[in-house]
Order: sequence, then structure tokens, then C-alpha cells
Amino acid sequence: MTAQEYLSRAYRMEQQVESKLQQIEALRSMAESLTSCIGTEPVAHTRNVTSMQDTVNKIIEEEQELNAQIDRLVEIKKEIADTIARVTNVTYRLILEKRHLCFQMWEQIAYDLNYSIRSVQTKYGEALKVVEKILDETPDEE
Repeated sequence: MTAQEYLSRAYRMEQQVESKLQQIEALRSMAESLTSCIGTEPVAHTRNVTSMQDTVNKIIEEEQELNAQIDRLVEIKKEIADTIARVTNVTYRLILEKRHLCFQMWEQIAYDLNYSIRSVQTKYGEALKVVEKILDETPDEE
């Protein structure tokens, strides 16, 4: 795995968490719609209560999956933050943190650090080489 792939894991996981949040919100909205429809209908002797329970169970399962993804995201961010903390050049470290932990765009990073975008990207490339060396020195955990 390259340094870029290693550092980009948090962004991908964050996207998965956002997607799961959207899915849960859609399920909740659907459940609320069903609840309000059921509440306005006349009471029948053979209401299908199990379908509502199935929907609630699915929401609970999705929320449990989301919690697991959030836990994993926190672990990944901590691991990446620990690796970035080993970069001794402060500018490199700031660029890596802003890009891979705060998910900032190049324009924002350049503005914050008072560099040109091209200069930030050049320094980022140099920072990736430092991270590659750090990753090569780190023993694989098994």
C-alpha cells in the first residue's frame, strides 16, 4: 500500500459513514411516513404489525452497522494521526493533517498556510515520501 492509499483510508471510511447515515435517514423517514399512515387509518382486525417491526429492526441493524463503521473510522484516523505525528517537518505535517484528517481542499490548505496551491502540492509530494519511509520502517502487525 502506498503512502497516499494509506492516508486516504480515513476519507473513504468517512464517505461510507456518510452514506450509511443517509440510508438510515431514508429508513427513518419511511418509517415515520408509515407510522403516520397507520395512525390515520381505521383500525382493522388484521393489521400487519410485523412489517412495522421488521422496519424498526432493519433501522436498528443499520444503526449498529453505522456504529461499527464509526468505531473503525476513529481507529483509522488515530492510526493515521500517529503516523503523521512522526513526520518531523512541521509544514509537511500540517499539510498531511489538513488533507487527510480534516479533508481540506488544496485551495484551503494553501490559503491557511499562505502558500500557492502548486507549492502546497509539491510539499505534499515530499511529505508523502517521508510517510513512505515511516511506513517502511513500521513493522506489520499480525
